[in-house]
Amino acid sequence: MTVKAVWTDFGGVLTPPISVTLKAFCVKTSLDPAPLMAATMKVTARYGTDDIMLPLDTPLVSEDEWLGQVRAVLREEHGVDAEIDNFASAWFGDRPANQGWLDRLRELRESGLFVGLISNMPPAWDQHWRRMVDPAGLFDEVLLSFEVGLRKPDRRMFDLAVERTGIAAEHSVFVDDLARNCDGAREAGWHAIHFTDTESAVEQLTALLDSKGEAQ
Repeated sequence: MTVKAVWTDFGGVLTPPISVTLKAFCVKTSLDPAPLMAATMKVTARYGTDDIMLPLDTPLVSEDEWLGQVRAVLREEHGVDAEIDNFASAWFGDRPANQGWLDRLRELRESGLFVGLISNMPPAWDQHWRRMVDPAGLFDEVLLSFEVGLRKPDRRMFDLAVERTGIAAEHSVFVDDLARNCDGAREAGWHAIHFTDTESAVEQLTALLDSKGEAQ
């Protein structure tokens, strides 16, 4: 089968690893990562999940309300007064895009392949990621969890991508830094690449395209 569409995740693929961004965020805000993560996980559990992003990118709660809950736990249980008024601005400020992966995506699109973005994205982050990576001229389609009411790894997100584009699952490749999201794509009949670094992802994708008869 010929590969016709390459879809990418945003955070952790088009950006540095989440762990790197978290470290930079803690330095910027003068917060200790340990109590911050403990408070975040406690708030996350209130929404019946251990997935930190689920309450925000579905969304079940606004960023302001979620941040207020995290600040309260930090103050009441850890004795930390966190001065974070705009999480998205602090999280995205000075966050670089993955230029190597962007360049490869542009090459693929110029070669005639469909290139799309599938991301679990909170609504408050929308303007920030678009400043980092201008979707115009790069993505043929953008599917964001808060806009479509679905999120990875739910196979319905991948089924929606097929419905929107008319490109069958067996002709589609998804690249994500989380293994569970890659598993969701495979369960929907897609090819998937677990992103760990740009070089290996480019190599795996090139090998897949070549094996599927796609001239590079």
